[in-house]
Amino acid sequence: MAEQVEAAAKDPSRLVREARKTFATGLIAAAILSGFITLLQLTAPLFMLQVHDRVLNSQSLDTLGMLVVIAAGSLALYGILEFIRSQIFQVMGTEFVRRLNHSAIEAGVKSSLEKGGSLASEVLRDLNDLRSFITSNAISAPLEALWVPIFLAVLFILHPLYGLLAVISAFVLIGLNIISDMATRSLLKEANTANVENVATMASTLRHAETIEAMGLMPALARRWRKNQVNASELMAHGSRRGKAIHALTRSLRFGMQIAVLALGADLVIQGEVTAGTMIAASIITGRLLLPFDNMTENWRQWVFAFTAWGRVREVLENHSSIRQSIPTPPSEGPLKVDRLVFVAPNTPLPVIKGISFTLDPGDVLGIVGPSAAGKSTLARLLVGALQPTTGGVFLDGHNVYLWERASFGAMVGYLPQSVSLLDGTVRENISRMYDADPQMVIDAARSAGVHEMIGRMPLGYDTPVGDNKYTLSGGQKQRVALARALFGRPRLLVLDEPNANLDTEGEVALLRAISSAKKNGAIVIVIAHRPAIMEATDKILVLEDGRIGQFGERTEVVSNITRRLPAPSADRALPASGEVA
Repeated sequence: MAEQVEAAAKDPSRLVREARKTFATGLIAAAILSGFITLLQLTAPLFMLQVHDRVLNSQSLDTLGMLVVIAAGSLALYGILEFIRSQIFQVMGTEFVRRLNHSAIEAGVKSSLEKGGSLASEVLRDLNDLRSFITSNAISAPLEALWVPIFLAVLFILHPLYGLLAVISAFVLIGLNIISDMATRSLLKEANTANVENVATMASTLRHAETIEAMGLMPALARRWRKNQVNASELMAHGSRRGKAIHALTRSLRFGMQIAVLALGADLVIQGEVTAGTMIAASIITGRLLLPFDNMTENWRQWVFAFTAWGRVREVLENHSSIRQSIPTPPSEGPLKVDRLVFVAPNTPLPVIKGISFTLDPGDVLGIVGPSAAGKSTLARLLVGALQPTTGGVFLDGHNVYLWERASFGAMVGYLPQSVSLLDGTVRENISRMYDADPQMVIDAARSAGVHEMIGRMPLGYDTPVGDNKYTLSGGQKQRVALARALFGRPRLLVLDEPNANLDTEGEVALLRAISSAKKNGAIVIVIAHRPAIMEATDKILVLEDGRIGQFGERTEVVSNITRRLPAPSADRALPASGEVA
């Protein structure tokens, strides 16, 4: 089974088909079981019929005792089958999510990298909603409606007019269900989409709480959130109002139909066409026959939300799934080759990276410089396989870094992004990349980043919890812990994007020492920075200009070329004479 799931994960369409197959298989089994449950639900009305027509007329306690034993056995079996059906739904929900969760979260992360936002968390929420729906009572109503003909057959046996009245009642309720769907589907879908987008937007915004508080942005954000929330709430209330009005009408009609059956039965009893017992049994059976249609009207909103959630999950899987190798690749010590690399960001007409090519050997330290918006951070993401190239590729020892199986590739690579973030967990877990690693390896990485003593001064040392709503670290502390995470395991490729942006002099010295140590160990180090001190540690420099290579070569040669291109000081730019105003 694990091999089948892994094979399906490589093909998003197949993964969707396998998930549908899992759902359909469980649904068919539950539907068959629902047929037996439906038959057993006839126990109560048939018991009343027999007691009224046989026991009361014959006054036989033996007959009553036998009927009680049969009814008790039937009800016990009914309870067992009902429990088994609930377990089928439970297994369906668990298996459905198990097949999808890993690929869905990968696709969500890929989409978040490409488009931004928090699609990964939204996909997990959708999967959880789908599992809750599958294990809820809402899913069983249509299955019970499939076996309505059993109740109709019994009613026609009791008297054709009972059956005819039940058929009319069922068609009326089906019509109301269709009207409810037509009246509420678009509103509820729109409201659900608006609510999901509003929550995701606010969750993303509130991560910048410091800026919001310092610059007094909360009133404006609250007004915007309130406006979006009111819009979503109004759509939801409008759809709910329509649905509940139709459901109230449906429930009134169902009770009214039961009264109509009693009235019809009384007339038939007076005319001598049926016994009094059939009148009571027919009323109960009619109510049970109409119950699934009543429940479908009440639970229709859950079905709409489930279909909407499944649509989002399927869209993410089919359009954003990563195509990665599943077989781990052994460690590599070869060169890094960037071959005609082009990257076009989604919804942008022009490429961000435009045909870049260069090669680095083990032990090389490359500095990447360039103006803002030149594509430096995008290039860093492409170098570590976080983004998929549009054309061309990045190859480490001949292996495509984007297609490389993530776990084995992660052991080869250290990455420090420009926007530093730590995961919810302890300092030790963050440095070890959430693996249960040897504590000595964690300490070695911390020493390499120069943070061992700093961590020792934290409340719980390496076991200090960090992340959202945990122990607060300064920007420099976060960057140094993240540097230790990048250095963990002595990676063969080290990509550092603005690693000294928040560092003081002590932190910058530790960074230079870490770069020098990685170079001695034969790692390929790529540093994106502006400060001259960091550039002094590089062997080569790449000047990136508007997504293209402006210059590339040995550091001294590139620096010399840049110096020659600088304009000479003019008389207009001379310092003002003493006493003059600059």
